This record gives sequence, C-alpha cells and structure tokens, in this order.
Amino acid sequence: MPEPVKKTVSAFAKKPKTQEAEEGSSLSFEAETEKADAKVKWQCNSKDIASGDKYVITADGNKHSLTIRAITKEDANVYAVIAGGSKVKFELRVISKPEAQAEAPAEGAGEPIAQPEEAPAVPTEAPAKEETPAPAPAHDAHPAEDAQHPDTRQDLTGLFTEKPQSGEVTVGENITFVAKVNAESLLKKPTIKWFKGKWMDLASKSGKHLQLKETYDRNTKVYTFEMQIIAAKPNFAGAYRCEVSSRDKFDSCNFELTVHEARAQEGLDIRAAFRRTSEAGKKKGGPGTSSTDGKEDSGELDFSALLKKSSSFFKSSNRAVHVQSEPDVDVWDILCHAPASEFEKIAFQYGITDLRGMLKRLKKMKKDEKKSEAFLKKLDPAYQVSKGQKMKLAVEVANADVEVKWLKNGQEIQKAGSKYIFESVGNMRYLTINHCSLADDAAYTCVIGEEKSTTELFVKEPPVTIVKNLEDQMVMKGDRVELECEVSEEGASVKWEKDGVELTRDESFKYRFKKDGCKHVLIINEATKEDCGHYKVKTNGGESMAELLVQEKELEVYQSIADLTVKAKDQAVFKCEVSDENVRGTWYKNGVEVKPDARVNISHIGRIHKLTIDEVKPEDEGDYTFVPDGHAFNLSAKLNFLEVKIDYVPRQDPPKIHLDCMGRTTDSTIVVVAGNKLRLDVPITGDPAPTVIWTKGEKASSVSPDGEDKGGHVASWTMKDGEVISEGDGRVHVETTKGHCIFTIEGAERQDEGMYSVIVRNPAGEDTADINVKVVDVPDPPKTPKILSVGEDSCIVQWEAPKFDGGQPIIGYVLERKKLKSYRWMRLNFDPFPGTTYEAKRMIEGVPYEMRVYAVNGIGMSRHSPASQPFVPVAPTSEPIGLCVDDINDTSISLKWRAPERIGAAPLEGYGIEYCKEGTDEWLPAMEGLTDRTSMIIKDLTTGDRLQFRVRAYNTAGPSAPASLAQPVTIREIMQRPKIWLPRYLRQTLIKKVGDTVNIVIPFQGKPRPKVTWSKDGETLNPSFASVRNSEIDTILFIRKTERKHSGQYDLQVQIENVEDSSKITLQIVDLPGPPAALKIVDTWGFNVALEWKPPKDDGNCEITGYTIQKADKKTMEWYTVHDQYRRTHCVVSDLIMGNEYIFRVFSMNLVGLSVDPCTTKDSVYIQKTGIMYKSPTYKEHDFSEAPKFTHPLVSRSIIAGYNATLSCAVRGIPKPKVTWYKNKMDISNEAKYRMLSKQGVLTLEIRKPCPFDGGVYMCKAVNDSGEDIVECKLEVRPQIAKEEKKDAKK
Repeated sequence: MPEPVKKTVSAFAKKPKTQEAEEGSSLSFEAETEKADAKVKWQCNSKDIASGDKYVITADGNKHSLTIRAITKEDANVYAVIAGGSKVKFELRVISKPEAQAEAPAEGAGEPIAQPEEAPAVPTEAPAKEETPAPAPAHDAHPAEDAQHPDTRQDLTGLFTEKPQSGEVTVGENITFVAKVNAESLLKKPTIKWFKGKWMDLASKSGKHLQLKETYDRNTKVYTFEMQIIAAKPNFAGAYRCEVSSRDKFDSCNFELTVHEARAQEGLDIRAAFRRTSEAGKKKGGPGTSSTDGKEDSGELDFSALLKKSSSFFKSSNRAVHVQSEPDVDVWDILCHAPASEFEKIAFQYGITDLRGMLKRLKKMKKDEKKSEAFLKKLDPAYQVSKGQKMKLAVEVANADVEVKWLKNGQEIQKAGSKYIFESVGNMRYLTINHCSLADDAAYTCVIGEEKSTTELFVKEPPVTIVKNLEDQMVMKGDRVELECEVSEEGASVKWEKDGVELTRDESFKYRFKKDGCKHVLIINEATKEDCGHYKVKTNGGESMAELLVQEKELEVYQSIADLTVKAKDQAVFKCEVSDENVRGTWYKNGVEVKPDARVNISHIGRIHKLTIDEVKPEDEGDYTFVPDGHAFNLSAKLNFLEVKIDYVPRQDPPKIHLDCMGRTTDSTIVVVAGNKLRLDVPITGDPAPTVIWTKGEKASSVSPDGEDKGGHVASWTMKDGEVISEGDGRVHVETTKGHCIFTIEGAERQDEGMYSVIVRNPAGEDTADINVKVVDVPDPPKTPKILSVGEDSCIVQWEAPKFDGGQPIIGYVLERKKLKSYRWMRLNFDPFPGTTYEAKRMIEGVPYEMRVYAVNGIGMSRHSPASQPFVPVAPTSEPIGLCVDDINDTSISLKWRAPERIGAAPLEGYGIEYCKEGTDEWLPAMEGLTDRTSMIIKDLTTGDRLQFRVRAYNTAGPSAPASLAQPVTIREIMQRPKIWLPRYLRQTLIKKVGDTVNIVIPFQGKPRPKVTWSKDGETLNPSFASVRNSEIDTILFIRKTERKHSGQYDLQVQIENVEDSSKITLQIVDLPGPPAALKIVDTWGFNVALEWKPPKDDGNCEITGYTIQKADKKTMEWYTVHDQYRRTHCVVSDLIMGNEYIFRVFSMNLVGLSVDPCTTKDSVYIQKTGIMYKSPTYKEHDFSEAPKFTHPLVSRSIIAGYNATLSCAVRGIPKPKVTWYKNKMDISNEAKYRMLSKQGVLTLEIRKPCPFDGGVYMCKAVNDSGEDIVECKLEVRPQIAKEEKKDAKK
C-alpha cells in the first residue's frame, strides 16, 4: 500500500464535470482557480492540449475554459485540468445523432407523440443533478463506475488508469471490483494477479463464489479486468491486492472488502438449532455432519453463521425465545450466568443435546468492538512500500498531550539514529521509517495505555528486469553451450526453464548455473540432440526466451580435388576444402598412405588441405585419395604424367605446338575457379626459336601475321627470345623456357573467361592453337526475400534466383533468420534447399524476425541477400463463441456472440458475418468490412427464406475458424403478446417529496412494437405536465420537479392491435404540513398549564404523525421542547417555575417533517408564588484594602556597559497600587531607554544597553488609597575592557 498522503487544499474553486454532447456539436468545460494568476494546463488522455482549430483554450482572470469543436466519436476520452499540484479528471461522452425515422411518429398512430424533442435527453441529465450520495455497492454493483462527480482521487502514476476501490457488501450479495490498464505504451499484453492478504493468489480459487474476467477495447486500447465475488460470505472480508505487470513495468494497488451480516430472522430458536436430530438431516437430503467432539448426526448446519444471527437477535430483541409451547426462557442468558458444573443439567432440562458444539461455537462469535477512547483515527490494516523508499505511519489521538509508544513485532522501537523519526503535531502522532528494507517488513503497533492500534507493513522489492535478452544459438553436437542474460540488480534470483520445465542441477551436472554480478549464464556441457528447445529465464519483473538448435557434424566438401596432367619436373598440387577446419585427414596413393619427404609436402591450413609434389616423375602417376578422419567418405583424383618426346630436328625446323597429337589446331576447355591462378603451359618446338603471340578475344586464324586485329577487342601478348615485347595487364605473366611457353594470370576473375589463342612463328613457318578458358565462381546473392504469409510459429518466405549462377548450376539455397533486436543469425537448413519457397518453423509467436538467403553452387556459397522486411509470427484467433439469434422479424435478424477465448499476440481487428441460403454453398457477406461489436443487425432480408449464418474473427494472420448456428433460421416475425413487467416497488403507492425528481422505468414486451399510452385520472398526459420516453422494451415517466398537483393515479396501457395490457401506478407527492390552529390556554393550576389546539388545515397530503410543544420564559425568550411527536391535540405542561411568565407554541409534524411556522398562544401565563417569603440576613462587608508593601526589595548591582540589565522587586496591596520608577529621584516612566513590566505583583525595570552615565540610585514607588511604599538600590555601570588592554593584562 502506498504511503498515506496528507490531505491537500485544491487549487480549484470550481471544477469541470463530466458532460454529454451530440456528434457535430461544440461543448465547453469551465473551471475556476483560487488564484487569478495560476497557470492552468489541459490534457486529453494524459497528453497536453494546445489551442487550435479543434480545441479553443481561454483564460479570463481566474476563469478558464476548454471548448471542443465539431465533436466526433474519437473525442470521447478522459480529460484533465491541472493547476499547481491539483489535477481534476472528467469525461466527454459522445451521443450519436438520432435518426430521422426515430423522430417521426410510428405508422398508424392516430395521436401525436406525447413527449417533446428534448425528452430523450432528460433521463440522462436528471440523475447527474441529484446531490444525494451514491449508495454502497449492492448486487452486481461496480464500485467507482457509476459516480458522476469529478475524479478527485490521487493522480495515477503507474500502469493503472483506474484502480479497484474498497467496497462493502451484505452476506449473500454480489460485488465486482474493476481495474483498468492502458496498453497504448506497452509492448506486451499486461498480466494481472489478484491476491487476498499477503500471498494468497486468487487465480486458483475461481469457481462458484469467485469469477475473474478480462476484456479489451480496441478503440481506447484499454484492458478491463474484473473480479466478481458471488454470494459473499463473512470470511470473504479482509484486505485484497491487485498486481499488474508487463515486461519490465509493474504496479499494484490495495483495497478492502467489508462484509456485513444479514439481518437476523425473528423467532430464531438457538435450542432447536443445537438439538441433534438425525431425522432433520435426512429431511434435508442427506446424512448430517458430525459434531465437534461426537460422532452423532447433527444435520447440515453452519453453526458460526447461525450463532452470529442468534447473537444479533438476542441483542436486538427484548423478548425471550419461544420454542413451541415451552415457557419464555433465554437459554443463552441462563448458560452465561450459570456455573460450568450446571451446564449439562440445564442442557438436559431444555432439550439441548449438542452442548459442547454449542459452547465451542459461541466462543467463536465476533465480539462487538468498543469505540476507542484513546484513538480518534487508527492505523490502516496494512501498508505497502517499495524497497528503499520511506514510509510514514500516522494516528490521531484524543488527548493532545498523551505520550505514545511504537512497537515493531512486539518490541519497542528505540529513538536512535536516523532510521526512525518520531513526530508529535497537535493530536497527530507520526512514525517515519527511512530507507525501508526487507527487515522492516513487520507488524507495527501504536500503544496508548492499554489500547493499541496495529498495522502490517509490506516492503515490496522492485521488480528485477532483464537488461540483456538471451540470444538464439545453433551449435554442433558435443559443443559447449552458454546462454547468457543480464539483469538489473546484482545477486538477483532467476529461474531457468526448458520448454516450460524448470531446470535444476542434476547428478550428471548436465546444467551449470553461473552468476557474475548482473550476468547469469546457463552452461550446457557437450550438447546433444535432446538439448534442442526453447530456453527461458524468468525474474519477478520479466522473462526472456531463446531457441537452441543442435546439429550433427556432417562434413561438407566445398572444393573437391581435381585430376591433373603434368609433365616431367613440373609441380603437381592437389587441393580440397571442407566445412570443418578442425578435421584432419590422410592422403593415399593407389591405396598406400603418402608420407611427406623432400619432394612431397602435405599441408593443412584452416579448411584447406593440400598435397604438393615437386619435380614430378613418371613413377608419381597414379590415383590419389584424401580420407577425412572420422568420416565415411573420400575424395579421389588422378595424376597423369605427360611425357614430352623431342625428336631431332634439323635446323630451320618450322615451329610446332605439342598440345595434342590430333591435328594442327586443337580446341580445349580449361576450367578455373575464380581467385585461383590460371597457368597455361604449352610445349613448343622450332628452330630457330619461334616468336610466341598470345591473344584473347578471337581464334588464332583471325590474327594477321603482323599481329593486327581483324575486328573486335583483342588482347595480345608477344614474346621473342624469352623477353616480353608487349604486355596488356599487370596480372598477366608470359614466360618461355626451352621447349615451353607459359601463360599465367594471377587471381582469375570473371572477365578473364574466353577464348585464348597461341601463335608460334619462325622463318620456317608458324603453328596455332586455341584454348577455351572458363572461369567459375560462387553465384551472386539472391534478391531480397519476401514473406508470403505467417502462422503461429512459422512463415512462408519466397525469393528469386540470382541473375548469375557463377558458371555452375545452382544446387540449392541456405536460409538464416534472426530476431529483430538481435545480432546473431541462425541457420535454418544445412542441406541446400532446391526450391525458392520455404516454410520456416519453430519461431516464437509475437516476436519480430528477419530472414536472408544464400545461393549455393558447385563452387561454394554466395554472399547473403538483403534482409527481408521484419515480420511477426501470429496465428488466427480461435472461433467466436456463443453465436445465437437475439431477435428476428420479417426483414431482419439480430445476432450476438462473444469474443474468442484465444486472441493471440496480434490484436483483434474485427468480425466478419456471412450467410447463405439453405441448400447452397454460396456464402455472402452481410456487411462491408469488419465490425468491432459482438452483435449485428442484418437488414433487407427476404421473408420466408431459410438462411444459415456464420461469424469469423479477423486479425493480422487472417480469419479464424467460423462459428455457425446449429441450424438454419427462417426469416419471419415472431408474434409476442404485450405484457407489462411492473417493478415490485411500484405495486404500492410511490411517495415523493415536493421538488424531488421522478424517473420511473417500466419494462414491457411485445412484438411487433406495441403502442404505449399514459394517462392520469382518466385523461391523457400533457407533455408539459410530465415527460414520457418510449423504446422497444421499456417506457420512462419523468417529472423533473414534482408538485402537489402531480399526485394521483397514472394508467399505463400497452396495445398491439386488439390485444392490450394495462397497469396502474399511484403517486403521492407530500409536503410539510401547515401550523396547528386555535392554540389556547385552557386552565392553569399550581405549576401546570393545560393547552388545547386544532389540527392544521393543510396536512401536506399525508397523515399528521404528531406535534411538538415548546415553552419559553418571557424574560429570556429561549424555547425548550416539552413534548415531541405528541399524538393528541391537547396536553398538560408541568414542572413550571413559580414567579416566571410563560408563552407556548406548537408545531405539526408529518412524514416530511415539522411545519415551517408554529402556532403560538396569544396570551401568557404567570405562575404565582406560594408560601412564606424568606428574608435573607444582612452582613457587614469586610474591608480587604491594604497599603502597598514591598515583599522583595531591589538589590544593588554592578553591570557591564552595552549589555541589557534588569532590576526586579515584588509588591502587594489592595487595591492594586500604582507603580512609578525614579533615577536619582527623577521620573523615568516616559523615557524610551527603559521598559517597565508588571506581572502577578513582580515589578521589573529593563535598561537597554546601559552606558556609564546610566549608573546611579534607582527607586520604585508604589501608591494606592491606603498608603504608599518605597524601595531603592544602587546601580554601577562598568566600561568594557578593550582587547589590547586584555592582552597587556595577561602579560
């Protein structure tokens, strides 16, 4: 419970009130402040309002107004005006414009409408003007909902927009507590908990006597939570608490429920209740329950409730209990006053067989609490405060000077330190507890003498929120997993769950929990497939969830080894790339393991494995295989040795290219992976050494002998005598050796692909060869994926294939997802997915995600695509429930239903209604778009058709499953006879006072709509006499201000064609009576006077219930009541005082009250004195006069100059003497330097800042009629000693 707030004074002299307005109209709210210069701010839904086209804000002195123009439905909100520290809330309620058909008279009506145009609004405005207080919550009452007064409660600063209020209820009746939460600023649906006492959660107690409800308004985004208590019992009373939380936000509210006992029935027989009769139990339908200490049947009986009723009955009734024909005795009184030894005898005498049970239950009866004499206001039953804040406990005591003690858990609190502060202000006593901790959660008591006031303080720890959420992880089998989160406080307790099951430290130490300050880590050693799932960490202020995926370690080959053809003394390199860089492997040649030596080198760098053979020899030719350790597959390739035979060529031998033996020109295709080195080694012969020309872009046959291009872009490189004559690119290297020409491109790129030609020339001739080079690469990234649809935990994503496939066909695609606020992407598939549409599953509903895609070909994996638009997995709601027909006529039908049980993460957008004719499958929409309401009237239907109807709920995920009627409905009017349901209180005369408001609502039934007629005393009601409003189900008779003429009999007639029903209502308007008539004094004797009068002429339209007679003494004219509620018209006034003269007056009294004017007697009555006159003796007055005498003299003094000094003495004397002060015999009474004081005979002369000249002889003189006296003294004034003189004196 929050700290009690001191009552403050409002800054407003006039507060705005809740009003209603029609659509399209304008409305003004007015407020007046106490101060003219106060700054006023207007708000709508806690947001500031600025003056503009919609709102007009004016201020004139202390008067302020807010005008809302062109009012629409969206303006129906909660408004507030703020001035200083005061805030007043009020509402605007918007009423739809009445349709033209509603204003027109009904067809066939022969009489005009019996109410004015403003009549429909009258019943709504009338109750707001009543100033009577609202009654206590009754049957199904909602506390604090029906009040029309401005909201002056404490400003709400937490999640609540409306807190549940304390209420009262009678045993057996119902009460509802309402809490409202505005979800506009919340990211997640709020969670509410209801508690009784400190920790009892009421969610598990729902059933016959307790129901918890929850509704959501999509327009205002307000959640309404209700706790309804049905058929309340006495043990339901106590303190309750409501807590609401949403992620890292938290709020709570305390309230109380008071249960009043039902009124006891007269004639309750306690003896009959405590008789054991097994037959009575059988009559009630079952065996009786056993007594407290016996095993006999005692019937079904709630003893505690019975005894409470019996107690109240005995207290409220002076009659003894009658039991059939037995004598009138009070057994309860006999037992209370009898000794314990006589209990059994008394019980046997009066037939009570369950004596022990009776006595035990009588002890449990609730004792009447005596009104406290020491406390005017006690402590509340409980308080609640947040940890670290301060708490102030306050009580109001009857005696302002009394001392109080404060106890904590029965021990007195000591006044030490700044922890506890004790305050006493008038009648208030305060205990302030600073910096509340969990140790302050205790029971506190304020003690005054023997009386105590006790409360309980609950210290609430602030909710621990999660600052850093868990991240989704995907690991391989056997890896170590660490799920880490960060909370707001160090040392906070958290709870870990896996798929809803709490995790603990088991025997195998599978899970380990680590704390490091605010960080909490869940460690899983050697993850297995069983560890897959959703892991959740919970605190008392929030929770976080992440998904863990564990995959088998399947080794992927990114690049396999390829066949090689090399010639002698060249280098052969076998290279492969696998997915796991930790995997080792073994190389084999023809099944025999290859061992590294001077020529053979085996290397493993990251994911790349290489086998390098230098200076290849013919014996190196064979099949080479790479086998990864721990995996059942291998990679194989063949090494071909190219033996170059050089025949003896005579000089002037024409050049020849020895690429192949099958012709002069050979077309070959060489495949190279982008980024690798392209090396073309061409063996050539010729004598003299030929000139080598390399060209790219066209075949060698198109190159002219002088190297000129025949057309198109051609790149050429020329070599002669081992030197490069021309070179086109820095990445290209051309070199020649004896019998070889080598063409090399470092880091092959996509543009290096094409046809390469080599031409060798010498004087003996030339030779050409064409080599086709193909550069293969990873594909381009796919385009941005699109989300086609979403489900509860899944989505369907689609993408387009990349424009360039890298020269190799696309094998498939790899997808990844991540949470929107996370940085970690998690792979969804390990094997490439062949299609372009994929369904992703195992997502968390309500959490936003993003998707991206990789393309995979034979070379490798592309870069990732751009991330998709964020999306939230949501599922359709469940189907609406309770679809039924509410009403039907010849052309329309009214349907109603309830909201779905499960809404899901996405808010409900509305409902769609469809219908189809019986025997067809064509469903037609009943309306355009969706409706937010849970009822619908479908019009313009054909009479006689049999139609089937269904309703579906819609949200972001689409429509729900339909809710249909059990069978088709025939469109036809159902005739219903007219019937008036007259309320019970109108079956007897309705009595109202003059000036009261009459608002009578009478329901009726009938179809088609019946004709309603009101009449009074046989004549039709005039609209100016009383207002009438009729609807389809009820009629209202409204009189704004009643007069005496409104009394009489009102007739109501409801008619459909020739069938009618009627009812009568009697209304009696009563007023104060007139004064009695003809009051006169009939007789006088002794100390008595006989009076007589006549009844008043005007009885106020009700029976005279009595008279009030008063008397007054003519000396003082103060009136005293002699008789009150006197029924007769004559009386005798006794006990008058002799010697006094009296007059009398009489008031008449009826149900309303006393008459305004009395009837007074015209004459007075003198009470004659009788008997002997007593003459008192005379005495000589004593002379108390006394001459002045000083009882304490003046004392001579020596003072220091500059410091105030006083001279005092004391004097007595009767009469009080006159005092005069003198200095050196000079009167100093009028000098400002001196001040004379006199109190209780003590005389004081004060000398202000005297100087040495003020020294002398001072005299005080006292004088009265009896004499005088003088006292004097000497005063010496010493000068002050300077600082230098003091130093010299010390030396």
